[in-house]
Amino acid sequence: MALATLKTMRFPIVIHKDNDSDYGVTVPDMPGCFSAGTTTDEALSNAIEAIECHIEGLLIDGDRIPTPRSVEHYQSDKNFRGGVWALVDVDVSKLSGKARRINITLPERILAQIDSFAALHGGSRSGLLAHAAMEYVAAHESR
Repeated sequence: MALATLKTMRFPIVIHKDNDSDYGVTVPDMPGCFSAGTTTDEALSNAIEAIECHIEGLLIDGDRIPTPRSVEHYQSDKNFRGGVWALVDVDVSKLSGKARRINITLPERILAQIDSFAALHGGSRSGLLAHAAMEYVAAHESR
């Protein structure tokens, strides 16, 4: 998965519009997370805000932040039929979640690769390690 930045997560959303309604937004990776807007721009902006609020609630409750899946994962789901897909970037670095300093040991070669990749993508060592750990856990949870 390519990273927009190490601080953001890219969530797929689906936008529906009936003739007599505003644009409705569903966030498939977050059951119960919905939004709307009178224009598509407003719907996209409101979707980001809804996702941020949903993640805040998850963090407060001590739940994990779901790892976004691809649009292709959801396209065959009949609940999203007829909708328009979009991707929204959410800056998770500004959301709550107290940081905690830890001490780890890594080979210098691996640490240099981590630092180089993080710098190239405008992030930090800590951000890259946190993002990589979240992706790894999500990929191995269902086993």
